[in-house]
Amino acid sequence: MKVTEMKSSPEKPNPHNVSIRMLYNTEHAQAVHIELKPGEALKKHITPTDVFFYILEGKGIVEIGDEQQEVSQDMLIESPAKIPHRLLNPGDRIFRVLVVKAPRQTEATGMLE
Repeated sequence: MKVTEMKSSPEKPNPHNVSIRMLYNTEHAQAVHIELKPGEALKKHITPTDVFFYILEGKGIVEIGDEQQEVSQDMLIESPAKIPHRLLNPGDRIFRVLVVKAPRQTEATGMLE
């Protein structure tokens, strides 16, 4: 059995300059933990694979294409491949999200470009 503690996974440098930790990375899927502090946001980007976001803590905004939705803990949001998307934290508390990509996004296509 392999157990991964989020805080023990190193933060990955990224163009968004936010806390991103790879929790799971196999040939079939990836799971990434993103923590946005108040006022932080991801830059709008496209992934070549389907993604879903599961909100772990806090409230924030998910933007997919031209749609924006305020989301909160225990919500799951689907984001289809090749549609620009981003996460934003306009609030005053931490916003934590589990991002799952299936099938796995390869290094050649970038990780959260």
